[in-house]
Amino acid sequence: MQKTLPPKFKDPGSFTIPCTIGNHDIGKALIDLGASINLMPLSILKKIGGLEAKPTRMMLQLADRSIKYPYGVVEDVVVKVDKLQFPVDFVVMEMEEDVEIPLILGRPFMKSAKMENNVLDGFIHLINSAI
Repeated sequence: MQKTLPPKFKDPGSFTIPCTIGNHDIGKALIDLGASINLMPLSILKKIGGLEAKPTRMMLQLADRSIKYPYGVVEDVVVKVDKLQFPVDFVVMEMEEDVEIPLILGRPFMKSAKMENNVLDGFIHLINSAI
């Protein structure tokens, strides 16, 4: 049995990574372990151009338990993080864009990127098996 309690830590903050789609510097994307999808605002889709959102019957239940219906889904978007590139499927929503952190990359991205997250040290490691 454990004799002493481990140290208690404050919130380490959010994990973000800089990313690019095509020639567009997106800024930072939020890495969200709680998200089962990758999320892109419709305004970003329009800024990037050349991507077509396919209709979807998907419905999303948000943290406040409300139900929202996506604008569509855009598949196989190449997201560049530094020198690594990853194919990403995004759910596109008509929503207000966060200008500093416009994208949310969830567990599907983390799995594709073979991401390792070290909360204690505040580091994220991405692996591209094609390299």
